Amino acid sequence: MNILDLVGRESPLFGADVAAHEAQLAETVRVSRFLVIGGAGSIGQAVAREIFKRGPRALHVVDVSENNMVELVRDIRSTLGYIDGDFSTFAIDCGGREFEALMQASGGYDFVFNLSALKHVRSEKDPFTLMRLIEVNIFNTLKTLAQARDGGARRYFCVSTDKAANPVNMMGASKRIMEMFLMRESETMPVSTARFANVAFSDGSLLHGFNQRFAKRQPISAPNDVRRYFVTPQEAGELCLMSGLLGENRDIFFPKLSEELHLTTFSDIATRYLAALGYEAVACGSEDEARARVDELIPQRRWPCYFFASDTTGEKDFEEFFMAGERLDLDRFANVGIVKNQMGYDPALLDLFAREVGALRAREIWEKGPIVDLFNRMIPEFKHLDTGRYLDGRM
Repeated sequence: MNILDLVGRESPLFGADVAAHEAQLAETVRVSRFLVIGGAGSIGQAVAREIFKRGPRALHVVDVSENNMVELVRDIRSTLGYIDGDFSTFAIDCGGREFEALMQASGGYDFVFNLSALKHVRSEKDPFTLMRLIEVNIFNTLKTLAQARDGGARRYFCVSTDKAANPVNMMGASKRIMEMFLMRESETMPVSTARFANVAFSDGSLLHGFNQRFAKRQPISAPNDVRRYFVTPQEAGELCLMSGLLGENRDIFFPKLSEELHLTTFSDIATRYLAALGYEAVACGSEDEARARVDELIPQRRWPCYFFASDTTGEKDFEEFFMAGERLDLDRFANVGIVKNQMGYDPALLDLFAREVGALRAREIWEKGPIVDLFNRMIPEFKHLDTGRYLDGRM
C-alpha cells in the first residue's frame, strides 16, 4: 500500500533537497557520534534509519519503549544490515538517573536528536497527563540539552510541531513554550528544530488506527471536516536530519507548501485506504449503526464507517507552519522553508513558568484550570479551544 497515494500525493517531498546536500550529510554522519532520544517512536525510528544508513561512527538510541526498540533493531538489521560504527540501543527514560549515567559513560556525542514528546491532543483532558506533557515536552528537553552541552555536543535538535504555530491546544502550546526556552539555551548551545505535518500512519495516529480497526474487523471512524498536511515517516526523518545537520542556530525547518503538499481530510484518506484494500467505504449515521453493520457489510467487501464533524477539544480546521512576524527563508531549499529566529526571550517569563509549574506540582490537588491560565500568561495570543469533549469519548 503506497502511503503517498493514500494522502493524495504523487511524489516524495524532500528527494531533491536531500540529493542536493547528500555529500555534506553523508560526510558529517560518517565522522560523527549521534544520540537519538525517543528513537523508538515513528519519527525517532525514521531519524535513526537516516543516520544509520550513512554509516556513523556511533549511533546510540534511547527510548522507554522496550518493545518498539526491539522492532527498530529488527527492522534495521532486516533492511540495512550492519555498520562498522557502534550501534547500540538503551531502553531507559531520558529523565532518569540511568540516562545521566549513560551520558557520563558515553564519551560524549557530536549531535543529539531529541524526538521524545507527548504528541496527542488528547493529553490535555486531565491535569495529571498535562503535567507529564510539560515534563516531557519542556523540562526533559532542557535537561537533556544541558547534558548534551556538558558532554561537548556540537548541535542539539529537538522536534517541534506545526501545532506550535498559533496554537489552539495544550500540546501545541507546550511545544511553543519549548521553543521559547530554546531561544535562551541557544546562547550557549547551537539548537535547531522542525515543525512538520502529521506523520502518516505513525504509532498512535488516527491513520495507524485504521490498520488496527481493519485487522480487528471493526468500523473506521474519522472526522470529515478536519484538514491536515501529511508527510511519510521517511520524509519526517529527512526533515529532522537536514535541520540537525544543515540548519543554523535557532532555525526551525518546515515543509514548504507546494503542489506536492496540500491539505486533505481524514475521511477522504479512509475512503482511499479501504479502496486500496478492495473495500467500499459505507457511511453510517452513528457509531451504533457502524458497529451493528460489521457482520452484514464486511462479507460484501463493504466497510462500515462513521464520518463526523469534529467537536473535540483542541482541533484546528487546518494546520500552519509559521506565524505572522516570523522571518522566513524560502530560497535555500526547494521544498523546505526555514523560520530564521533572532535571539530574543523574556528571562523573567521563563523563570516564572518554571516556578509556577513547581508550585502546581507541590499542591496536594492538581487542577487543569491553573495550568491553562499559566499557558495563557506565557502565550497571550493562545486561543485554547476547550469544547468539553475529548478523543476518549470517540470510537
